[in-house]
Amino acid sequence: MLIGLTDIDGGAAPGIYFELGVVVIHQLYGYRGVIVAVDPRCMAGETWYQCNKTQPPREQPWYHVLVHDSGGLSTYVAQSNLSEDTSGQPINHPRIDSYFVDFKEGRYQLKKKSSSKSGL
Repeated sequence: MLIGLTDIDGGAAPGIYFELGVVVIHQLYGYRGVIVAVDPRCMAGETWYQCNKTQPPREQPWYHVLVHDSGGLSTYVAQSNLSEDTSGQPINHPRIDSYFVDFKEGRYQLKKKSSSKSGL
């Protein structure tokens, strides 16, 4: 378990555990994916949150994940529902190249942001 419920119940804000490019497994549903963004707490609206089947605590990091072999789906997942995938296998997703340049040692390497200067 990445964080204990007592950490959340006790008021401590859990730190961000996973970095961008880390391949993860959803602990309840078993799907694999790669992290492309993180929010320090759940930023989804109340309606979305109430429709979420698991409703993990909002006051923990939540991750935007590209889901492996999903035909292009992404999801929003609480840190407490994720664990790192140690299989070393890449993710099959059509938007991988939008975020990453390479896959090395079980992790994706982020694209470097290009700085464009205007000649004006």
